[in-house]
Amino acid sequence: MTAAPLAANSVGYVRPQFLHFDEPLRLSSGQMLASYTLAVETYGHLNADASNAVLVCHALNASHHVAGVNADDHKDIGWWDNMVGPGKPLDTNRFFVIGVNNLGSCFGSTGPASICPETGKPWGGCFPMVTVEDWVNAQARVADYYGIQKFAAVMGGSLGGMQAMSWAMQWPERVANCIVVASTPSLSAQNIAFNEVARCAIISDPDFNNGNYYEHQLVPAQGLSVARMIGHITYLSDDDMAVKFGRERRNFAANGHYQYGYGVEFEVESYLRYQGEKFSRFFDANSYLLITRALDYFDPARKYGNGDLAVALKRAQANFLAISFTTDWRFPPARSRELVRAMLKNQQSISYAEIDAPHGHDAFLMADPTYHQVVRAFYQRIAEANGY
Repeated sequence: MTAAPLAANSVGYVRPQFLHFDEPLRLSSGQMLASYTLAVETYGHLNADASNAVLVCHALNASHHVAGVNADDHKDIGWWDNMVGPGKPLDTNRFFVIGVNNLGSCFGSTGPASICPETGKPWGGCFPMVTVEDWVNAQARVADYYGIQKFAAVMGGSLGGMQAMSWAMQWPERVANCIVVASTPSLSAQNIAFNEVARCAIISDPDFNNGNYYEHQLVPAQGLSVARMIGHITYLSDDDMAVKFGRERRNFAANGHYQYGYGVEFEVESYLRYQGEKFSRFFDANSYLLITRALDYFDPARKYGNGDLAVALKRAQANFLAISFTTDWRFPPARSRELVRAMLKNQQSISYAEIDAPHGHDAFLMADPTYHQVVRAFYQRIAEANGY
């Protein structure tokens, strides 16, 4: 493959490592994974005392491929490439950055499409339920593999932010700083409802076969496509959709008049259909079910604090940075403020930025200058305090 030109601030061409672990992992459900593999990418260089490591946790449909250009597919750019790299807000000239594809996902880590050692067939619908806490415990073993006793920071957006929060509570002595972007301490009833409708779309697809569609060489593409369409609506703001699509219609009959019917007529319909169909070609339906359920289950206030988030957060030793976006109605600023209030109640260290951005929940993936400057300044303080 001919190498594509790289931007000066890119981490370059990257390939994942596949780390295999034979030590059993006990899951929150009580089930056990006897062994498993995690796909991992790293950027930058680990310093002599392994103190400059940053873990970046991914959201629902992302992966270990955080930054750079996939060496085997030059069109595949890391999902947070605008954030991570030389001279970028998370500067790989200073920090060693790790991305891990979570258990149950479908980008190289052990998941439903992997072979179950007991049956010799894909796990399918029998893959054990996983939680945010399970992912964090698996990530801790990745840290052990690299000899990292304590992360300079754990960072994530959306579901990744939940993992960052959970790190600070599960492994408080191993996290110096915690960056939580466009996230929430728990899903609202409305969010759980959106996830349930998406799951029902997948499960009701005639090709789903109770999650065992691999052995039938089928894909529940229609259900997965609808699930993605539902999710995608919640990632964009009303204003952003109005600007991008408005009420524009696209189908005209031969006489120049609008057609009437149930086909794709509005531009926003065309966009959603395209996003859904594209998603169904590369994401696994069982993984979608697992990950959305993990989102639903996340509730550290209940798990550690008997319903009180402040009590749960007393475990944390990290300095926090929380960032929200004004137009994010999926995880609105009010949910980030819950985290801020709980930490202030405990007199713990937290900085908070509420960014006025038009892009809805997806703003955490964008290169908004104010947002990036907040993150850059936080990492600069970390680097200067530690001499990186």
